[in-house]
Amino acid sequence: MGEFTHFNKEGNAVMVDVHAKDDTYRVAVAAGKIYVNEEVYAAIKGHTAKKGDVLGVARIAGIMAAKKNSELIPLCHPLMLTKVTIDFVMEE
Repeated sequence: MGEFTHFNKEGNAVMVDVHAKDDTYRVAVAAGKIYVNEEVYAAIKGHTAKKGDVLGVARIAGIMAAKKNSELIPLCHPLMLTKVTIDFVMEE
């Protein structure tokens, strides 16, 4: 297979043809930080937020988003995911 490109000769965006590509094992890691005030931090950590388990809902949302990657990322092929984990670290 030649070099992948998401643009044709005319410069238009296209989905890459990967039908002849072998399956590969891949791992992706993403990280981010969210800053909140002390009151919000305490509610999240103490599981006392009025709307329920904040991190539990965020975990489910993250897993659902990963499973819909090809619907959320332009020109992305569906990925056959075997595992998705969402981990949180509470830093004061």
